[in-house]
Amino acid sequence: MPPAFAFALPFLTGGVTLFRRDDPAEGVGAPDDLGAAGGHVPVLLEETLAALAEGAPLGGPAKALDCTFGGGGHSRAILERFPACALTAIDTDPDAAPRAEALAAEFPGRVTFIDANFGSLAKLPLGTGFGAILFDLGVSSFHFDKGERGFSFRSDAPLDMRMNPREGMSAAEFLEKASDEDLVKALRDYAEEPRWKAAHRAILAARGTGRLSRTLSFAELVAEAVGTHGPRRIHPATRIFQGVRIAVNREMEVLEAALPAAFDLLAPGGVLAVISFHSLEDRIVKRFMRRLAGMPEDRFDNSPQQSRVKRAELHQTKPVTASPEEEERNPRARSAKLRALTRL
Repeated sequence: MPPAFAFALPFLTGGVTLFRRDDPAEGVGAPDDLGAAGGHVPVLLEETLAALAEGAPLGGPAKALDCTFGGGGHSRAILERFPACALTAIDTDPDAAPRAEALAAEFPGRVTFIDANFGSLAKLPLGTGFGAILFDLGVSSFHFDKGERGFSFRSDAPLDMRMNPREGMSAAEFLEKASDEDLVKALRDYAEEPRWKAAHRAILAARGTGRLSRTLSFAELVAEAVGTHGPRRIHPATRIFQGVRIAVNREMEVLEAALPAAFDLLAPGGVLAVISFHSLEDRIVKRFMRRLAGMPEDRFDNSPQQSRVKRAELHQTKPVTASPEEEERNPRARSAKLRALTRL
């Protein structure tokens, strides 16, 4: 019998079956599946399972890849819904490994965990022929719940925000050292903060003072700069925290690299499903899927039809969103959008 939980470091070779990937207070952005461990239900669970089963309606996919393991809620549901399915799960957060190990113990021989960022999908020894691949983008509620990770300003902690704290630049370092272009992109584009210029000025003025080093002092700084103008329903710092997090983890760049790599791993008839929570994420996913379906990427795409190649079929042209009942149960599902395609 194969091991219940396969794990290996990225630099090992031979027989390797695993690698590993790479609100604020109650902020905007991505809720992730928590499973029973966190008392939350995975977002758009039934809709996602239905999409993943579409390529193999009789028994579900034989091989599935969860590129964003998180709390394991979607992974668990896949294993339970499709008893013949072998699952590979990826996550860059070191805290995810124990959760994956516990899940694997419940499903002996069916779970392989990979410690890697899904942006490096093309480099991982995954093989091909997956019948189902899932991305549930954004951050996990586990990140918000652990104050020391620096994602939330519910408690005072170092301003870190890295999905993988073992590498890269922390949020505090980013705020101190980022180029003006990168800082503006984080505040204007990723945070989508209407008063981003005020936040930008405040951050530049605070460099070297220590106010950018901790969650509460940074949230206070942003609140002072942005204020409460207009009908705000969230803390003034919430959007800025989101934008900085996206920049620190290079979430958009990683997604753009991962989508084509994931499609190449699909078997004919396999399904790629993506749950997004940010408008820029959804735009990337939408354009990618429309391009593979041989459709114009957007209303500005005037390329001739004969230049397009159809490699996939969209499940729907508009995204699937949470029902009113799910939004009532889980307010964080309100911004969730599910898009899926089937490889021809």
